[in-house]
Amino acid sequence: MGDETRFREQHQKRLSWMPWLYFTLKPKHRAWAEAWQEEVQAFLRDQETVQIGEGCFIAPDAAIFGEPGRPVVIGEGCAIAAQAFLHGPITLGRGVSVNAGARLDGGGKGIVVGEGTRIASGAALYAFDHRMAPDRPIADQPVRSKGILIGADCWIGANAGVTDGARIGDHAVVAMGAVVKGEVPAWAIVAGVPARVVGDRRERR
Repeated sequence: MGDETRFREQHQKRLSWMPWLYFTLKPKHRAWAEAWQEEVQAFLRDQETVQIGEGCFIAPDAAIFGEPGRPVVIGEGCAIAAQAFLHGPITLGRGVSVNAGARLDGGGKGIVVGEGTRIASGAALYAFDHRMAPDRPIADQPVRSKGILIGADCWIGANAGVTDGARIGDHAVVAMGAVVKGEVPAWAIVAGVPARVVGDRRERR
């Protein structure tokens, strides 16, 4: 194996785990990286019910699954990092990033993420839930889904959880490890389990 081949393999791994680097590649690397991405994305389009906008980066080991009626729609300039899991219905706006190991499952009603939002490593967004009535085992409980809506320019912190029915306003920040239920106002900073408002981005400098 030549040095150039080994370099590219290692660089592909680096880009997969830190996909923001893809968008700043030097011209000498961009040509092979774009060809590589065309191959990765063509395979996904062929195998899954997935729409991918122009200028995206998708790690080859990201697990992305869409079916008829449960598509995954990825807007222009999005980045999906290594070992992320996405199961439709999901719609990502332009410039959304989903970092390594994040998990998004659209359930029945889906997940919609607004333009420019960042979803950090290990975040878990599940747009469904099991009921817990005492008359039957958990495994036999019916599943419900209300959907998740996340606004534009949000930051969902590492290992945060977003539960079914959550609505997160534009520009909001969810702290690392927080668990969001219900409504988060625009511009709010929320933390804790369950998450509560601890600040406002407009007051930070």
